[in-house]
Amino acid sequence: MEPPPLAESLDRIEALIVERGLAREELLDPPTLATRTALPQDTVRALLAGEAPPRDTVNDRVRARISTLAAARLASSNRRMADLAAEIHTRFGVSQMWARQVCDGKKVPNVELLHELVGFFGVEGEAFFTLPADEALNRVLRKIIARFEDDPLQALMDQYGVRSTDLRMHGSLSRRQLERLLEGVFRSVMTDEQGERRAGP
Repeated sequence: MEPPPLAESLDRIEALIVERGLAREELLDPPTLATRTALPQDTVRALLAGEAPPRDTVNDRVRARISTLAAARLASSNRRMADLAAEIHTRFGVSQMWARQVCDGKKVPNVELLHELVGFFGVEGEAFFTLPADEALNRVLRKIIARFEDDPLQALMDQYGVRSTDLRMHGSLSRRQLERLLEGVFRSVMTDEQGERRAGP
């Protein structure tokens, strides 16, 4: 029997950590993953530990994730729930009471409002709200894997021994890391040019 997709992704990330000297605490940080998935931190920790996803319904997921996103929006903007409900009312034409109940996680939005909330909260499609917890986490982990496997600069850095550096996480290379990267590139270019000259007519 093949392992579930989440288990496969976790195995691949563990392999990348070893192969590339990456920091596990950065790639698999539960608070960060909880924020990116709108899942409870306890759920993320359990899934990372190989435990089964919680039993819930699609409606449970939608209510919980909208409530989590709404709370995060309020915390970052120092506004009240009444302000958020009023904004949704103005933008999408639903009553403020209904908007507040949806953001509080007490009501499930209809399909049309759920579609609008995708753009409102800046998430990736309605599936963000409806996927089971393990699939929601796996979707984020697959993006992390793709970032390293599909990033030619990251591959070049690995090739020349510049380890434990992710430009998208840290923003820049240290001076020594940059020197090592450029030294490797120049050495490679000069070797190729010398080989072409020796092979020339």
